[in-house]
Amino acid sequence: MTEMLSFGQPLGAIMQVAYIVEDIEKAMKHWTENVGIGPFYLFEHFELLDYKYRGTPSELDITLAMAYSGSMAFELIVQHSPSPSVYTEVIEKRGYGFHHWAVSTRTFDDDVARYEKSGAEQALYGMVPIGARAGYADTYDKLGGFIELIEIKDEVEELFSMIKSGSVDWDGKDPVRTPG
Repeated sequence: MTEMLSFGQPLGAIMQVAYIVEDIEKAMKHWTENVGIGPFYLFEHFELLDYKYRGTPSELDITLAMAYSGSMAFELIVQHSPSPSVYTEVIEKRGYGFHHWAVSTRTFDDDVARYEKSGAEQALYGMVPIGARAGYADTYDKLGGFIELIEIKDEVEELFSMIKSGSVDWDGKDPVRTPG
């Protein structure tokens, strides 16, 4: 039997769809007004510890915003730093818009190895401050976007559940929030 996560998605399934945007404030407003998604939880200058871009330590300054529609999370990402990244790669290829799907995992190392064995290089690696790892498998040429593996630990599941709970019966007020 597949484990259901507290935010409504089965473990190992796509739990998030992510987009690169040029202006996060305008993008949140657009998604709220035109798609009805919200509220967005804004994470300014989101920190990735031990960050590596294609295996090499690098610098990355991003802001992201997350919101839910049903049990699916949507993430908007803007990169502030000029350094090459998985985000600038896609912007250079086709501009802003869809970037990746995120898949939940409790077997992070095994899943990274499985993607690498299939030819999908790990293009991004980092650890979030709450202690979970994230990695992007480069599936761009095969799928038109990356696959992000999100290591599910209790703190990660609690964060996504908190963001989802904000969307349940949301009345349209306070469309942008900060966690905490």
